[in-house]
Amino acid sequence: HLDAQRRVLPFGVAFVGFETSQTPGVGGHDGELRPVSCSWIDPSVKDWWTTGMERGRRLTEQGKERKLQLLDAAESLFASRGFAPTRIADICEAAGVAKGLFYWYFETKDALFAELVRTMRQRLRRAQAAAMDEGADPVVRIRQGAMASVRFMAEHMEFFALVEGQRSTADVIAVLTESAEIYTADVERLIREAQRTGRLPDDTDPRLAAVGVLGTVSYFSQSLRAGRIDAAVEELARFVGEWVVRALGADVSVAT
Repeated sequence: HLDAQRRVLPFGVAFVGFETSQTPGVGGHDGELRPVSCSWIDPSVKDWWTTGMERGRRLTEQGKERKLQLLDAAESLFASRGFAPTRIADICEAAGVAKGLFYWYFETKDALFAELVRTMRQRLRRAQAAAMDEGADPVVRIRQGAMASVRFMAEHMEFFALVEGQRSTADVIAVLTESAEIYTADVERLIREAQRTGRLPDDTDPRLAAVGVLGTVSYFSQSLRAGRIDAAVEELARFVGEWVVRALGADVSVAT
C-alpha cells in the first residue's frame, strides 16, 4: 500500500556486474535511439534480481514472479515503443500487475530501466569471458576481449542505441558509470600483468591505457552503428583487436 506521498522502501538489487570475474573483459556503451524488438533479459541473471532487496526486505515467491513479470513486460514495451512513450501504467497492464505494486519493486521507471542495463552489462562480460583463453598471454586476452565486445555490441546495437537515449537520467548514468569503471579495471589488471611479464612496456600508465582501450572499442562500435564504417562485424572486430594491441605497444604477430 502507498500513502499520499507514495512513500515506499527504496528499490535494491544484487549488482551482478560486481561479482568477481575470473576472466576480466573489455567493453563500452554508446549509440543512437530507436525502438527495436529484441531479448535483453538473461534468464540466468534474473534469479539474482529476486534473491532479496536492500535493507533486509525479502520477496515471497509470488513477489518474485510479479517482479519478473514487470521486467519482462517493460523489456517488450521499451523495445516496441521506446522508453519515453511507455508509461508505468502500460507496463503494469502488460504484466497483469496492479499499478500500486510497481512501486514496491521499483522507485521509478528509470530504476527499472537501469536494472535492465545491468543485465546487459553482465551478459557482455560473460561474452568476453567466453571468448578469452584463460591460459593465454594477457595481451592476447585483451585482444580477444576487445573483439568479443565489438561483436556483442554489434549483435545488440539496438539495445545500446536505446541506452544512449537514456543517458540523461540519473539512474542510467549511475549504472553506466559503474559499468565503465568495471570494464576499465578489468583491462587495467591485464595491462599490469602484461607489464610484469615484459609483454608490454612498463613506462605506460596502465589506467590511462585501459581507458584508451575502452574508448577505442566504444567509438568503433558506435561508428559501425551510425553507418560511418562499411565493414563486416568480424572484419571490424579483428581490426579493433589488432589496433588495441598496437596502441599498447605489443607485437601483433605474437598476440594472435
